[in-house]
Amino acid sequence: MLRKTLVIASLFQAATFFSQQYGGMWIPTEINEKEMKSLGMKIEAKDIWNTEKPSIKDAVVQFNRGCTGEIISPKGLLLTNHHCGYSAIQSHSTVENDLLSNGFWAKNNQGELTNPGMVVDFVTDIKDVTSEILANTSGLTDKELNKKIEENIAEYRKSQKLENYQSILVKSMFAGNKYYAFTVETFKDIRLVGAPPQSIGKFGSDTDNWVWPRHTGDFSIFRVYADKNNKPAEYSPENVPFTPKHYLPISVKDIKENDFTFVFGFPGRTNEYLPSIAIEKIVTDTNPARIEVRDIALKTLDEKMRADDATRIKYASKYASVANYWKKWIGETKGLKKSNAVVKKQEYETFLASKNPEIKNTLAEFNSLYNQQAPYALNNAYYTEVLRNAETLTLANLFNGFINSYEAGKIDDRAVKNFKNRLSGIYKDYDGELDAKVMAKLLALYTNKTQAEFLPEGFNQYKDVNQNLQVFENWSKNSVISGRNSINGATVYTDIDKVFSNLPELVKTIKADPIYQTLTKMKETYIAKADSQYSTLQDKIDALQKKYLAQMMTADQDRKFFPDANSTLRVTYGKVKGSTPQDAITYHYETTLDGAIEKYVPGDYEFDLPKKLIELYNNKDYGTYKNAAGKIPLAFTATNHTTGGNSGSPALDANGNLIGLNFDRQWEGTMSDINYDPKFSRNIMVQTKYILFIIDKFANAKWLLDEMKIVK
Repeated sequence: MLRKTLVIASLFQAATFFSQQYGGMWIPTEINEKEMKSLGMKIEAKDIWNTEKPSIKDAVVQFNRGCTGEIISPKGLLLTNHHCGYSAIQSHSTVENDLLSNGFWAKNNQGELTNPGMVVDFVTDIKDVTSEILANTSGLTDKELNKKIEENIAEYRKSQKLENYQSILVKSMFAGNKYYAFTVETFKDIRLVGAPPQSIGKFGSDTDNWVWPRHTGDFSIFRVYADKNNKPAEYSPENVPFTPKHYLPISVKDIKENDFTFVFGFPGRTNEYLPSIAIEKIVTDTNPARIEVRDIALKTLDEKMRADDATRIKYASKYASVANYWKKWIGETKGLKKSNAVVKKQEYETFLASKNPEIKNTLAEFNSLYNQQAPYALNNAYYTEVLRNAETLTLANLFNGFINSYEAGKIDDRAVKNFKNRLSGIYKDYDGELDAKVMAKLLALYTNKTQAEFLPEGFNQYKDVNQNLQVFENWSKNSVISGRNSINGATVYTDIDKVFSNLPELVKTIKADPIYQTLTKMKETYIAKADSQYSTLQDKIDALQKKYLAQMMTADQDRKFFPDANSTLRVTYGKVKGSTPQDAITYHYETTLDGAIEKYVPGDYEFDLPKKLIELYNNKDYGTYKNAAGKIPLAFTATNHTTGGNSGSPALDANGNLIGLNFDRQWEGTMSDINYDPKFSRNIMVQTKYILFIIDKFANAKWLLDEMKIVK
């Protein structure tokens, strides 16, 4: 038995060492500099993060609170992914002036397009504030503990002297064992400068999403504007291009396998330290449920989008958003199975228990809690996904919240205005007739898949899809919620102010709507029978996770731990690598324009290419952007540990020069949010050579190149 334990321990330590060579999402004030240099980094840690003088962190931003971007010129030029800028590009598009299909390139600063509501955030300081946030919390548990932590966070924020454009973000790390404060400066005047047509920026669309080989020129260009003092300001015609403390030089050197690379950005969420029972539930229960709901919604939307250009434009961003995690969950599930993640976690748990027997009790408690939570978690997965993907139910749910507040006397003119603005944003890209079909199919799924104890009374009538299609289409035609019926002589599309001109009448009409009544039955039943049980058990799981991670870090002294991603600024690093994800399949680390031409299907929704790009290829008009083999390099893979939120992150070389733009992960390795495995986990980046080639030769936007520092 002792020999078996030692073998497991040695094997796991070897695996951990190997994965940690390439994995990890490190807080930039605590990067693993020694290991980075051993892999080939030539700059110093202080060149990456420095509050005393300009450093790379001054060129990295969180783009619109979801993606990452980087500053690439002394005039505030910002590079991010095409899919990160997609909604902005869409907002400027019409059937007559389709920027999604045709692309957009400003000829000068005056031609750049404003984007109300868009922001970028610079992180200017990071401090470990664990002692301040956990002060006087010893012995507290559950609600008392959370309340005291919230009070301490509020007190810390009050103690900081800030400008009106600054804010303090306090985030827990290591499941609440540590806390860090991030000082953020927010810029609010961000303008669209350039974007390739989606036949370049979204080439391969959903078929190629999350997979390799990839041939997507996934980039767009914006500019940050500031006031005349170079400070953040609301949009004004008087604003000027922002002058950054640092901007990234752009390398056009050939990329080679095993080159060192690091990615700097804002990864969204990972769960690297879950117990094996949690991974088992993800694989067998919740991921399949979420995938099933989105599969139905996507197929229904796709059918009309392919047949109607107006629908395609209206639903383009929405469809991409839904499809993104649908496909990710499919790959994640396959990857967790293929990498034997559950068994590996169990082996590691045996090793930890051999170091600290108390961990065995912690794991037993995890098993009990997750098994108790399983039926509620499954209902939660179906319920939340159905409400998210049947937009008519989403709208009904918003009206439900509004009506509850109205009847409680909590609605004033400002609340009405905010609610109308929110609704208008949804109705802008909503088709009530189309969504009636989505709702009909998803409610049939929900009714057939949900345990009887979690179903509202009478919901068995929704089991038949064909019957639902007739019923919900009739409901939709006569519904104010769907926008297909009027009230006070107007619809939410024609005059939303008139719709809301008589609130008592509107509330009465909405409450009589069968769509609204269906939503309220569904919601009330979920809250009564599943939500509180699910949340109570999750609170216990979260508290135990904090204890478990502290035990893990004490027991495994040879492992260097990094905190899970939580949308805060991080550094990850690795090497340029190909992969062998399946038997007899080996992927090269780099793709070229040749591969895009090979995939080209004229007029296809996903694999069409612009005529000019094909002409450049046929004429071999590559300028200075070809590689040593005479080809245009397009994308590459490496072992950097990335996740959602890293979209648009700069991929940097050993000297801190920009060599690529992170935009995806290889499908076989998407389980890296839960189980990073260097054998399968690869991030995907579009090369700077291809970006510059498109800007220069395709778009003829040389004025933008003149701003950049290009390292040849």
